[in-house]
Amino acid sequence: MKKIFYLLFIISLASCCKGKDDGTEIEKKDTIVVDSNNINLSILIDLSDRIDPATNPNPTMQYFQRDTEYIKAIEKGFLNHVKSKKIITYDDQMQVFFNPEPSDPKINDFTKELKISFNKDIPKSYFDSVDKKYSELPINIYQSAIKDGKYVGSDIWEFFKNKVNDYCIKQDKRNILFILTDGYMYHQNTKFEEKKENSYKTSYLTTKLIKANNLTTSGFKDAIEKNGYGFVKANENLSNLEVIVLGINPEKGNPFEEAVIKEYWENWFKKMKIKNYQIKSADLPSNLEPIILKAISGK
Repeated sequence: MKKIFYLLFIISLASCCKGKDDGTEIEKKDTIVVDSNNINLSILIDLSDRIDPATNPNPTMQYFQRDTEYIKAIEKGFLNHVKSKKIITYDDQMQVFFNPEPSDPKINDFTKELKISFNKDIPKSYFDSVDKKYSELPINIYQSAIKDGKYVGSDIWEFFKNKVNDYCIKQDKRNILFILTDGYMYHQNTKFEEKKENSYKTSYLTTKLIKANNLTTSGFKDAIEKNGYGFVKANENLSNLEVIVLGINPEKGNPFEEAVIKEYWENWFKKMKIKNYQIKSADLPSNLEPIILKAISGK
């Protein structure tokens, strides 16, 4: 009898161990491994009237021309990264987005052309074709938008709320999002406010709002903290997304306008748990290119 009991005990113990091992195997299969050497790079372009040379002229270099050079530098950094890898490890992609989509169907066609992907079967000639596309198509996009002249704003807030997870994040890759914007956030279809005690959050930021909130003195940070000014949080957790904002361009008249804009963006990113971000002013492309290349290489 004792022998039978002992045998049943051994079988039961073995079954428990087996179940534990099986569970471990299942857990391992469900775990997504992130390869930071594989990049998923996105570019979100603000096609509001900030790019209009008539509304916002700049004799040194028009803002739409700066944008196209920024994009060229981003593409350069992306290709440098791919070329630094062994061909067998190629698993990288880059794409361009607008929100909302422009009314001109040609721009959407250009966007499709700018969606590129590298894998181990890509021929060497593909590098040249990508370089050609990113040298020619971006300027066509801006010229088309300027000619159309229907600047309805750029809905960056809605993009972060409803699209960034699906469009810009791959769970197994290093995700980088470049945003080309002047820093003001506004769209007629996504304009709302959330007022609570000691908190006033908005889905938009304009120079008019900055003045209305009296953020025009050196004490703007204290005012922001005291009154709870800022953007409404659009996403819960974007910790696996790196964001680089290029082109901050404050309106003249308030010496603290640029700092206020950056403070709004920084606080917004922190609330959405974005750990790695940069916010840069609208400088000449030659000055920003080293920063762009470094951001992509991660070195």
